[in-house]
Amino acid sequence: YHWKPLVSCLLAEVLVEAPAELVLDCVAWQGHVVGPPEGHSSRYRDRQNLIILACWGTQRNQGPILQVLLQVLPPRGTILEVSSGTGEHAIFLAPRLRPRKWIPSDPDPDARASIAAWRKHCPTDNLYPPIALDARDPVWAVEQDELPEALQDIDFKHDPIVAIVNINMIHIAPWSACLGLMSRARQILPPGGILYLYGPFKQGGKHTAPSNAAFDERLQAQNPEWGVRDLDEVVAVAQAQSLSLVKTYVMPANNLSVIFQA
Repeated sequence: YHWKPLVSCLLAEVLVEAPAELVLDCVAWQGHVVGPPEGHSSRYRDRQNLIILACWGTQRNQGPILQVLLQVLPPRGTILEVSSGTGEHAIFLAPRLRPRKWIPSDPDPDARASIAAWRKHCPTDNLYPPIALDARDPVWAVEQDELPEALQDIDFKHDPIVAIVNINMIHIAPWSACLGLMSRARQILPPGGILYLYGPFKQGGKHTAPSNAAFDERLQAQNPEWGVRDLDEVVAVAQAQSLSLVKTYVMPANNLSVIFQA
């Protein structure tokens, strides 16, 4: 898949607030757009010139996401976040989900640089450095005999991956990314392990709100392979990989949290 970390952000005449120690170097986008205008970027630069990407939507949904995760995650183990984007969810959620460990990942090097910069400014001992991971890969980095350097000190026998978290990906990626996510989740998660999805979904083939329908149109105009997915189709793919639908939670701004269990 080929998205940039900010593609999933809908910014409506908003200037994202930076941490106090960061120097703002940010372009405000007017109206609702999908992704930055060509040739523009929305980012912070810290005093060491590290790029830190930010998304207003993350600030809005991270609290509700945390409340659901606290209910559904196993009490210990490692959480793999697939498609971490800017890294804001990782630095917010990881310290609040101790003693669980959190591994962020993204296929985009710009996103991984942003995650690393956020991690530097908001250090927490249970948040690992970001790893390169594409949901469509036939084998993920965490499955390989030789782990990425960032994970060399993790003991998966003591802290196995018990949950995979995927926030706002499957509607801004080809359908093959969703298929890959389900396939690898089946292989990686132990019995009882959790796959958490967050984002907008159709239900019964219909959009749940006019704003979601408009969003879907914009996504498909930008890339015909993108679009708001039908929850029934996502559930069918999960069930084909022996992942059972446990529960759905209604979330702010017409989104859902969808919980599967291995």
